[in-house]
Amino acid sequence: MPVFPLDNRLVFPPVQLAEPDGLLAYGGDLRPERLLLAYRSGIFPWYSEKPILWWCPDPRFVLLPRELKISASMKQVLKKGQFEITVNKNFSAVMSNCGRIARPGQDGTWITKEMLKAYEKLHELGYAVSVECWQNGELVGGLYGLRIGRCFFGESMFARVSNASKAAFITFVKQLETEGVVLIDCQVHTEHLESLGARFMPRAEFLGILEDHL
Repeated sequence: MPVFPLDNRLVFPPVQLAEPDGLLAYGGDLRPERLLLAYRSGIFPWYSEKPILWWCPDPRFVLLPRELKISASMKQVLKKGQFEITVNKNFSAVMSNCGRIARPGQDGTWITKEMLKAYEKLHELGYAVSVECWQNGELVGGLYGLRIGRCFFGESMFARVSNASKAAFITFVKQLETEGVVLIDCQVHTEHLESLGARFMPRAEFLGILEDHL
């Protein structure tokens, strides 16, 4: 199937037309209106150099908050209270750290200056959320993503000390569950998130949940 070019119009092609790897379209821009339309449609941007690439994989990697898995060792870490977890304390620092952290098998980062500026705008509008993990007053881990309706779209996380990102993620997922969030979009598979209960879901089912809860 073709990969569709985007212009200035706020429209995406049907996600069912995506390539087998999930690539759907290229081009367009990162203005808030387009980003929000993308997420509401089950689409996300992911690229390192222009053009902007837009994706909608099938299956989708997700976590249902009620299926969160917390290992015995992590329960002990959380019980000891060695970390302080906050929300929206320093969005820019969290996103910048996510862009700088080294990741196995990846060269460079998709969190460019353009992406940072775009998501900072979404943060100002109340959609983009950061979760910070502090230890002795120092930012040692965290994550960020978008909250729309009863769904959270996770973008990236980082850790500078062991268990920091897990502590932030677990604490936040438990908070989201109490607030009625039914789905956390993890986008693509990682062993880290799989260990916490994330699993694959058919794209059609994923899109149905978005339709019901956004």
